[in-house]
Order: sequence, then C-alpha cells, then structure tokens
Amino acid sequence: MKCIECGGEYTESTKSHVVDSESLIIIRNVPCLECNQCGDTVYTDTVIRRLDEIIDSLKSFLGEIAVVDYSDNQAA
Repeated sequence: MKCIECGGEYTESTKSHVVDSESLIIIRNVPCLECNQCGDTVYTDTVIRRLDEIIDSLKSFLGEIAVVDYSDNQAA
C-alpha cells in the first residue's frame, strides 16, 4: 500500500497510541501500518474500534494516567 503523504510503502508495525484529554492514556504495542519513509501511521477500522473500547473502559475508573498494552486488552 502506498503512503498518501509521500508515496512510500506502508509496512506492518506497532506503535504507542497516546490520548491526552482529562487523563493521559498510553496504549503500547498497537498494531498499525507505518510508512517506511515519512513515518505516517494508519490504523485499521478494527484497531480503531478496539482503541475506542480500551479508552472508554479506562475512563470509568482512571485517575490521572494509565499505561496499558494493547494485547493485554483484547476482547475474549
């Protein structure tokens, strides 16, 4: 798949996803496609939905900061 930013190639990778709103949430090892030239990141629809689920579940009991691993939060 070609990068829409620079024309480079996307490769499978993992990255940390950071949400900074009322609380800071860091989700590590999130599967993504990353451009090998410019570093642009693309998440699949499935990953985006799962990120939303993880974030929503943490907001209900979260204090100031949370660091979680994506794979530890997979739905059974």
